[in-house]
Parts: sequence; structure tokens; C-alpha cells
Amino acid sequence: MKRNVILSILLVVFTTMTLYSQEINAENFEKKYPPDSLRTWTLNTLDEVIESHPGMYRYTSKEVFEDLIHTTLQSINDSLTTLAYYRKLKPLFAKIGCLHTSVTLSDPYRNYYEGALKFIPIGIFIDSNKKVYITENYSTAQSIPLKSEVIAINNQPIAAVLNKLYEAIPSDGYNQTLKSFLLNHTFPLWYQSILSTSNTYRIEVKENGSNKTYHIEGISSDELPSLDIDDTENVPLEFEIKDNIGYLTIKTFSHSTIKYNEQKFKKFIKTAFEELQQQEVENLIVDVRGNTGGTDGYAAYLTSFFFEKPFKYWEHPVELTKFMGESFKTWYGIFYKMPKKVGDVYQWKGMHSWLSKAFSYYKTQKPARQNYKGNVYLLTNGACMSSCADVVAILSHNKKAKVVGEETGGGYQGNTSGMMPTTKIQPNLTMTIPLQKYTNAVDPSVHIGRGTIPDYPIIRTLDDWMNEKDMQLEHVKQLIKNHNQ
Repeated sequence: MKRNVILSILLVVFTTMTLYSQEINAENFEKKYPPDSLRTWTLNTLDEVIESHPGMYRYTSKEVFEDLIHTTLQSINDSLTTLAYYRKLKPLFAKIGCLHTSVTLSDPYRNYYEGALKFIPIGIFIDSNKKVYITENYSTAQSIPLKSEVIAINNQPIAAVLNKLYEAIPSDGYNQTLKSFLLNHTFPLWYQSILSTSNTYRIEVKENGSNKTYHIEGISSDELPSLDIDDTENVPLEFEIKDNIGYLTIKTFSHSTIKYNEQKFKKFIKTAFEELQQQEVENLIVDVRGNTGGTDGYAAYLTSFFFEKPFKYWEHPVELTKFMGESFKTWYGIFYKMPKKVGDVYQWKGMHSWLSKAFSYYKTQKPARQNYKGNVYLLTNGACMSSCADVVAILSHNKKAKVVGEETGGGYQGNTSGMMPTTKIQPNLTMTIPLQKYTNAVDPSVHIGRGTIPDYPIIRTLDDWMNEKDMQLEHVKQLIKNHNQ
């Protein structure tokens, strides 16, 4: 689990426009842009986001966000490089509270940046008290003791370091588990892009009760461990029955990844539940840790196997902003239904049912014939996002499963995703805006701005992390054992 990580959490699933083609060199990498231009670009960029993003004020009110924009504009009082400007925008975008909304460095700029700069050569683990420990030492020049506690980096207290990074990492609502997950796996990348100003690092740690300082040279991106974006080397769907317990692992709902591994989602799931019925298995463990989402149809299909009666999956059709709803007329054709104005928003039922059911999950859903009636335990962590988080929310709300592990990274109430065009913005940046707001059929008064809260919170310790102990799975096994006694 520790190594098989999907790093990209803001995927473009609809269309990607042609972006930057120019090469970046030392001269334009260091080029500074005047503050007036930067402020104008900021306002234009945010106008586009506000026009298009149907979940813009889902977690941060319009009044508060306008104050944040004003504060950001006031902080731009000097000329800035692309990287420095990016560091201004990143926390502002994160305040939207949408993990699918992103501002990123353009590919040419990022490629130059990763080749020209040096990265901090450590891996870390953040515990439940926000203490930070060294878990990996990528430097060959000097050895920092593993498991030593980090006190400061480049004279900045570690609490301040974490605060800056957490402010810059996008997540649904006010969620923290996704942010911790990303830093635990990709700390050098985040530290370099948000905070680093040099290629050397002064790391102060506490070891054996006393503080010690290490001065270490940074390393190139090639010296960091391989960080693949797509986890296609591992079979995404696994199922077995052992000691009268079913173990179902679903690492993704992505159609392309499942197809790449020559698996068929619906056939696999149906077969698994048929076996559970035939063997009268009383307990089922469903592991969706690290599942960042994917095809809504697969997520809804899985959910149907836990219901005996018709059920609600989405509360209502997906929503669009007024701008997108009215713009729809310009590209509406025989494939799409027209969005309808409902109050201040537009609701869209998507394609005609004869063509696709992709947007039909607001309708009452039918239970699967092979629905499971035993005890269900869901294993979750901060990397359960998007449609995966929807599944966990629906099953938890309807009391169809006990959730064990960490709060999901995706929102309990739903998310904003669907069509996510990526566009170029100045200078040397790209922006992704999701255009559809999804609302789960759950209690709207609970877990506001949070993911699904586990019935049994099991937080990994440093020793669990270092020894790769799966305490969450062990806890479920113990629950089953206690229940059978």
C-alpha cells in the first residue's frame, strides 16, 4: 500500500486543451512579471472560476472568498516570477475546498524546474499529533537517523512548514487526511514547489532526547523514488474467500485502468457476490484505501449489491452554474438533454438514456439480485476520493457497512467534478475547473465539509508506518472474531 500510490488527484477526465509549447530556459524561468499584470491576471482567472464552478461557494462563502481574493491582491506588491506567483495562487485555489480544482505549473515550466532545482532528500510521516518523523533518507552524503523527529527545516519550525503546505494542498471542504496522505508519500515534491528557496537544507531533528542539526545538499528529481501517476502495474480488482471471510479489494473505479489490466468490472463484481451467496459467507471486508475514484457507473453498480430495496444514490441531477447552463445551448445536440433552471442553478440530466446512463444516478437505483446480507466492513483512508468517497458515504449513511480506518479524502456530501477542461492562464500556468456538482443522497446536516467519518477510527502510528503494519485490517479481523464468539 505504501508504494502503490496514485499521485495525481486532479485528473482531466473530459478534455485537455492545447497548452504551452514554448521551451523554458534559465532566462524565462527567472523572468519577473509586474504586479499590475499579476493582479489583473488573478482577477481574470478567478472570474472564470466563479462563472464556471458550480461548487464555488460550497464550503467557503462568497463574502469570505471575496476577502481572500482582496488579501491575495494586496500581497502582490512587487514583481514576481511564475513560481512565486504560483505560490500566491495555490492557497487561494485550495480555499475553494474542491480537490478537483487546480492551478498547476505548465508542463514545460515544471520540467525545467524539476531539472534545475534540488529537492529535499527525506521522506516523512505525520502522526495524529502533527509531529513529523524522518522515514526515508534519499541522500548518500550524510545519514539522518530514521524515526528522528523533525523540529525545523531551513530555520522554519516544522509546525509552520506543515501549515503552509496544508494551506496549499486542495481537498474537499476542510478535510485533512488527504493532505497528510500526500505529504507522507510525496513530501519532497510539495516542499520544493511551495516553500523551498535554495538547493541546500538545514534539517534540525530530535534524536535520543537532544536536538541535532544536519546540513544536506538537495538531490535531483531523478534521485527520488519512482512516483508513477497511474498504478497500472497492480491488478485493480481482487477477491478471495478465506476462513469464511470475503476480501474484496477495489483499487480504482477508473474504466481505463481496469480495462488496461484486462478486467471487466461488472462481471468481476457480480461473480464475487455470487460466490459470497453460494458459500454463505457471513463477513465481507471491502478495501477501498487508495481508491481515488473513477467511473460513476462502476461506483453505483457496486453500491447496489448492499441494498435489498430500491435506494437513492444522488439526491438530484447534477448542477451547473448559470453561465454553463445558458452556454449549453451553443453546443447542445442530439446527444444531450437541455439543462433546466431550478432556483439559482441549472440541473442537467446529461445524455439521453438510450445513449448513456452516465448522469442518471439521481434516479432511484435498483438493488442487485445478488445483494449481500452479511456484515460489511469498509477499509478507508485519506486517498478515498471522488466516486469512491461517494460509495463510502452512501453505505455509511444507510448503515450498510461499518467504516474502519481514516476519514475519506472526498466529501461526504458529494463533490464537484465530471467534465474538467484544462486551460492556459498567465504566466506559464494551467487551470482545471470541474463543471458539474454532485450531491450525495445523505443527511445534509452531518459531516459538513468533511469526508465520511469512520465508525472505528484507526490511525497509523510511526511504528505501523515503518513496519508496514496493516492495523486497520487487523482491527476488522478482531471485530469479526469478537462478533463470532
